[in-house]
Amino acid sequence: MATTTTNFLIGSHLPVNRIGLGTMRLTDAPGHNPAAAPIWTAPTDTENATTVLRTAVDLGVNLIDTADSYALGDSETFIADALHPYREGLVLATKVGVARPSPAEWIPLGRPEYLRQQAELSLRRLKVERLDLLQLHRVDPTVPLEDQIGALKQLVDEGKAAHIGLSEVGVEELEKARAITPIATVQNWYNLSHRDHEDVVDYAEKHGIAFIPFFPIAAGAATREEGPIADIAKELNVTRAQVALAWLLKRSPAIIPIPGTRDVKHLKDNIEAQNIDLTDDQFKRLEADA
Repeated sequence: MATTTTNFLIGSHLPVNRIGLGTMRLTDAPGHNPAAAPIWTAPTDTENATTVLRTAVDLGVNLIDTADSYALGDSETFIADALHPYREGLVLATKVGVARPSPAEWIPLGRPEYLRQQAELSLRRLKVERLDLLQLHRVDPTVPLEDQIGALKQLVDEGKAAHIGLSEVGVEELEKARAITPIATVQNWYNLSHRDHEDVVDYAEKHGIAFIPFFPIAAGAATREEGPIADIAKELNVTRAQVALAWLLKRSPAIIPIPGTRDVKHLKDNIEAQNIDLTDDQFKRLEADA
């Protein structure tokens, strides 16, 4: 358990506020279960999606996360259309390494030539000369990890990416990758009710690596009208989702949640979670309920 801080240095020199914005929900109707959504086409309500992005930046969000596989690259294009030229200090994070042959398929594809191709396409779609954070979306078990990390390292060496991140990895994979090149971030599924990566969180904090939890709001726990989350939300006069985010922020100073939303009010609520200071007792009650 840590004292809540409001910023983190990615790769020791990119300062970001500790609530970012994930853009997966700004694609086709994720609904109530984003984990099962196709994420296949661009947003239909482009005006609203643009408003969400611009409002986020206006309110101080300076980490925006996307992927080449979100809406087959349309997510990256949409971000550029909405925000380019980018505000100074805005950090754009994208991911490569997943093929999308159909709406239901997310297939790890880590061949070096594919990773390079997708990174080059991301550069074009985002309208940048260098990607702030280039993440390996999934490790491809059919390709040596050294080859996958080596391909990303080459892009860094060429000045086409500033930092490398990994997604959905364990400590062993993280250590192997760090033996090849510095790793700035890890993005795993983690929240108050889904805590399979406790060891990765602790490892990341120890080594100065940002831990970016996707699906950071514990959907099931945060919707219950009874229990510690609901009780603490009432005590603090905040939403249950805000409590879930506040728990993450207190769990480790290395954690940078990236909640996604298509609703400006929810966006503002998410950002306000940075101002919630859970007591040690409240934190322990939430821990015990997980």
